[in-house]
Amino acid sequence: MHNYSNYTQYILMENKIYSIITGTGCYIPNKIIKNSDFLNHIFYDPNGQVIDLPTEQIIKKFEEITEIKERRYVEDNQTASDIAYESAKEAIINAGIDKESLDYIIVAHNFGDIRFESHQMDMVPSLAARVKEKLGIKNPGTVCHDTPFGCPGWLQGIIQANYYIKSGDAKKVLVIGTETLSRISDPYDRDSMIYADGAGATILEAKESEVPVGILAHVTRSDTIEQAYNLWLGKSNNPEYKENELFIKMNGRKLYEYAITTVPQVVKESIEKAGVMFNNIVKILIHQANAKMDDAILKRIFRLYKEIKIPKNIMPMTISEFGNSSVATIPTLLNLILTGKMPEHHFTPGNILVFASVGAGMNINSVVYKFPGV
Repeated sequence: MHNYSNYTQYILMENKIYSIITGTGCYIPNKIIKNSDFLNHIFYDPNGQVIDLPTEQIIKKFEEITEIKERRYVEDNQTASDIAYESAKEAIINAGIDKESLDYIIVAHNFGDIRFESHQMDMVPSLAARVKEKLGIKNPGTVCHDTPFGCPGWLQGIIQANYYIKSGDAKKVLVIGTETLSRISDPYDRDSMIYADGAGATILEAKESEVPVGILAHVTRSDTIEQAYNLWLGKSNNPEYKENELFIKMNGRKLYEYAITTVPQVVKESIEKAGVMFNNIVKILIHQANAKMDDAILKRIFRLYKEIKIPKNIMPMTISEFGNSSVATIPTLLNLILTGKMPEHHFTPGNILVFASVGAGMNINSVVYKFPGV
């Protein structure tokens, strides 16, 4: 755990430039895949043995644990950069900015563009460059780069953008999280039911303020000695699958234990670094990975603060409807709230929220954000 000195707090307060969110966008694919669509699948365990349970029972247990009832897949002619572009267009319009004024485009993803009926990952040119080209931005000063950082990639992109803005290197940054996990999931692995497709985009802009607003603090950690391969690429669970292709694989138990133990500590550290009171946090927007895991993380965060009662609606969830779209889950959730599509949730000026994510690496990050206005 870091020890944030008075000097650190002084430096943070002396810099009067803050990063604020001025626009958001998302792309939610139209193709709805329900749990019942997996009834004809044959699932194998990691040892290559058919799971000796009725598929209906496997699906029922899966839904009880994850709360996923359906997920979204892209159309056959779409790729991750295509849907990233769609979310970016909305964010730019939402922010009311000239696209040529963007200083950076940061795209978080893990597998690049994977085309239909192919597991070949394509990352050259970068997805950020592809988005810039699709947007028709001519400004050579709009710098593009990608961030492969597991599921916390979009949030790490936000952190990188904040560094650019705080240093004076940028005034406007577009950060996108996009993924088509349906193209890299093993149809013979029951974990494939977790994965979904989607994209979310956010515009960050520099704002001069006498009081801290926008991004107040952030913390990131990476654990690799024992945790690096909790998520990895491997062959199909089906030993009869002869194609030389790799699919996303997960050690669910180890990932769950790591997340519920470590994420709460990182969230607490970021709140302490921001110098705000825990009871002033109105929302916690966490990566939509697994409802059971997210609930356990939330309970442990409150336990760290010796809080017994968890306020209703403090942790908005979309996983039951949209599944786990990796880097896209948090920016999509943020956009849905800010555009009034989740009426039970809203933000007002002065509200403080926490973003948090965990994923391949293993990486964890947490950002404390305050809406300007109060």
